[in-house]
Amino acid sequence: MSDMENTDQGDGDEERPVDAPDEPGEEKTQLTGRQRLAAGLWPPRVSRAQLIVALLLFVLGLGLAIQVRSNSDNSALRGARQEDLVRILDELDSRTKRLEDEKQRLEGQRTELETSSNQAEEARKQTVEKEQQLGILAGTVAAQGPGITLTISDPKGAVESDKVLDTVQELRAAGAEAIQINDVRVVASTYFSDETGGIGVDGKKVAAPYVFKVIGRPQDLEPALNIPGGVVQTLEKEQATATVARSEKIVVNALRAAKRPDYAQSSSH
Repeated sequence: MSDMENTDQGDGDEERPVDAPDEPGEEKTQLTGRQRLAAGLWPPRVSRAQLIVALLLFVLGLGLAIQVRSNSDNSALRGARQEDLVRILDELDSRTKRLEDEKQRLEGQRTELETSSNQAEEARKQTVEKEQQLGILAGTVAAQGPGITLTISDPKGAVESDKVLDTVQELRAAGAEAIQINDVRVVASTYFSDETGGIGVDGKKVAAPYVFKVIGRPQDLEPALNIPGGVVQTLEKEQATATVARSEKIVVNALRAAKRPDYAQSSSH
């Protein structure tokens, strides 16, 4: 009897499907495999070669898209009606004509500017401008512009000509374009000398207070005088006082007579 039971049990074991997951261990093994598969697929691991291939494919796709769009535009133009094509050609012809007219107008203006009369007028204007510039430097014409007014008070008469010369040189180094001391214009050939009760400027005596009218950039002129050890501090050591005032309009109206050179002549003749 027991043999029969064993035989029945053995037959039952043979008839049971192999894939039937009636064992708890088998179901656990199947779930673990899925987890391993998911872990292998995500996150994706991309190599450098794959990135390069993806980039090349992107560029190729972009080029194909541009080509398709261009072909679409051309096909749209090819599919336009005859009336639309005639209108487009008329607009292009009108635009071309306008551009040709503009070109002819500009060429005509250039021709007028290149005529002898215009050249003479331009030369005259340049000559006048050059004359004014040279006149300002030579002191033969008045000048005006932004600048400063430097006033030196010398109650004890301690300021000598060398201090005035240092002041002029400091102003020129700072960009002064025109200088006037009291009623004497300072030019390139100006010289200074000591005089009783004052100083001499080109042989003309001037007395304190010495008023310098200077045309130039105020933002450069004033700091140049007030630097440590500069003009203002040096004059204070001589028991003189120096005050600087900026102005948007300084008028230098003292003039010098034009002096004709005795020996020097223009080399252009």
